[in-house]
Amino acid sequence: MADKTLTLAYTCTGGPFSDTSLSVPLTMPDTATGTFDVKWRIPALTLRTAPTTTTQVHVAGKLMVTGGTHTDLSKTGASVTSGSTSVLAAQVTSTVSVTATTGGEVTVQGSTEQGSLKLSLASAPSDVTSCTTTSTTSVVITVGQGGGTGNGTGDVVTYSCKTGTEASPQTVKVKVTLTMPTTTPKTGEQFSIGWSGTYETGYELEAPSTGLPTGSKLYAYASISGITQLTSATGVGELAAVTASEPITLPTSVDMKTTSKNSGSATVKPAAINIGTSPTAPVIECEVQSDTSLKTYPLTIGAGSGSSPSPTPTKSKSSTPKSSTKTSFKSEPSATPKAGADTGAGGDAGPDGRLFVLTGSALIAAAGIGGLLMRRPSAKP
Repeated sequence: MADKTLTLAYTCTGGPFSDTSLSVPLTMPDTATGTFDVKWRIPALTLRTAPTTTTQVHVAGKLMVTGGTHTDLSKTGASVTSGSTSVLAAQVTSTVSVTATTGGEVTVQGSTEQGSLKLSLASAPSDVTSCTTTSTTSVVITVGQGGGTGNGTGDVVTYSCKTGTEASPQTVKVKVTLTMPTTTPKTGEQFSIGWSGTYETGYELEAPSTGLPTGSKLYAYASISGITQLTSATGVGELAAVTASEPITLPTSVDMKTTSKNSGSATVKPAAINIGTSPTAPVIECEVQSDTSLKTYPLTIGAGSGSSPSPTPTKSKSSTPKSSTKTSFKSEPSATPKAGADTGAGGDAGPDGRLFVLTGSALIAAAGIGGLLMRRPSAKP
């Protein structure tokens, strides 16, 4: 699914910003159904006076839509640093609900209403820079089933991505392909599921306006159902450096790892993706929307090939005293694999119990012989 761009030229007056003219590109898909996003790329701005506190730019915008209904834009965008008059470019998103039928068209153009684009500071909402466009250009979007499974090798997964600094989540679309193991995994053995993803044009995940922490990575997850105690796999991919509000380049591939305690048949689907310096400290969390419609991948886990349990020792005819002290041996839990989810431990580890049975029997026999010697009567002189 490609995207279309509508660039609107605005003339601006008043308010906290000194910019008198703005060129604002709007991107949207060329095919859509149900609803679609319009991404407004607000350029770098200049404030007349530096704020005394850190805040954000608030953007309000209107569009004229035929064949659909536009929900007026009202979002916070770029961060504004205390004491600075420079504001970085940033993107905000509005939504169009399609009313035209499949095969029809939705036409989008800028609203020529006075003040159809308004800019203010979230900390001072009443002081507004009002912008008006005379642009009459438009874009036409075909109504139909866009995206989908493409060539059948993956699904276009829609994510809602939240960050700790942005007021509204981003809508992100990634065509995800999972590569299943080429040989049947066994119980107690770690295995990998490959993950690869490419953005749908116009639906890229962008870094928050505060940027990404140094050393951030992408954590990809898969959901697994059908086998007890096996629910997920996870892997980590390296990320290149990215500036604030710019698209985050996805890793080429990610190996998601897990281990199953049980054999059987399961189904696998793409799940969440997170970004952060560790799995437990995400700065961006992307949850799958409508996961019930996603393509599933079959997975079979075979029986493990480890050694069989030790046979129970045969009891001797003589009575063996019971020890009053019990000794238990706990197996160490399997370590969480690097870039993997520990969803199933391996086989139990520990010494073979037969060694202790044989050693105990020898000690008991020796004790019995010693007792008999102690009970033998002394020879009379």
